[in-house]
Amino acid sequence: MAWNNQSFVTEFILLGLSSSWELQIFYFLFFFIVYIATVLGNLFIVLTVITEPRLHSPMYFLLGNLSFIDMSLASFATPKMIADFLSEYKAISFDGCITQIFFLHLLGGAEIVLLISMSFDRYVAICKPLRYLTIMNQRMCVGLVILSWIVGIFHAMSQLAFTVNLPFCGPNEVDSFFCDLPLVIKLACVDTYILGVFMISTSGMIALVCFVLLVISYTIILVTVRQRSSGGSSKALSTCSAHFTVVTLFFGPCIFIYVWPFTNFPIDKVLSVFYTIFTPLLNPVIYTLRNKDVKDSMKKLSSRIFKSSKTGQNP
Repeated sequence: MAWNNQSFVTEFILLGLSSSWELQIFYFLFFFIVYIATVLGNLFIVLTVITEPRLHSPMYFLLGNLSFIDMSLASFATPKMIADFLSEYKAISFDGCITQIFFLHLLGGAEIVLLISMSFDRYVAICKPLRYLTIMNQRMCVGLVILSWIVGIFHAMSQLAFTVNLPFCGPNEVDSFFCDLPLVIKLACVDTYILGVFMISTSGMIALVCFVLLVISYTIILVTVRQRSSGGSSKALSTCSAHFTVVTLFFGPCIFIYVWPFTNFPIDKVLSVFYTIFTPLLNPVIYTLRNKDVKDSMKKLSSRIFKSSKTGQNP
């Protein structure tokens, strides 16, 4: 797809989170720490899942891939936002803006499919335990991950198919810290109502329908779990509640922003920060706090890393 735009606008100005210099210094320090914690936390989960044999199971394979997507989702716009806090001129090229939109929808679409896959995994594990390893075999798990990226790519391309050729000849200020599609198309010099309706149907409504299906799925799982009283059921309840928390944190802001793309709400910026920065940070925290296996494996990996570094310092 050619990203040539026949218009006068060659760059967009990102208004960011605040115009106050003092607040921007605070935001720089705060979000720099949050970003480093997000990347390290998710990277640590990926490494733990890869290196710990006890985590070589379908659920943790999907969790490792979710952490990779979260790490990427936190990185598509956050580094530029952090750098912009120290800059007076917060500009992004047209191609850079399109790239941000592409990766946001690529990673968002992939994460939606992966969260559905994790829900399916828990459903099979709890409702059909005797067939779990037969259904959730290696081929199925790899196929679900590949499917998530394929859906993400098609979703991102569908969002850009009409956007890249829109004429931008007037205002170029985006009231956010990154190029969010609903805000960018409003700057076009043509009526974008039909494009907005398309966005609702392909982003907002899909997210809403997927969220409702996931709620129904986890409700069925939790009802099944509550009918049992063993220790394994307690562990399953803890795992599912962690999954559902992540689903709610991810879908909530997305639905609010993309179901009503024609209207700007003051809370939109907060929600954008939440699902692009805080949700990827909270995911590893939620899974490590609610999952004993992950927590123990991460401690074990930390101990090995610490011992190896100590051995390297003492020849």
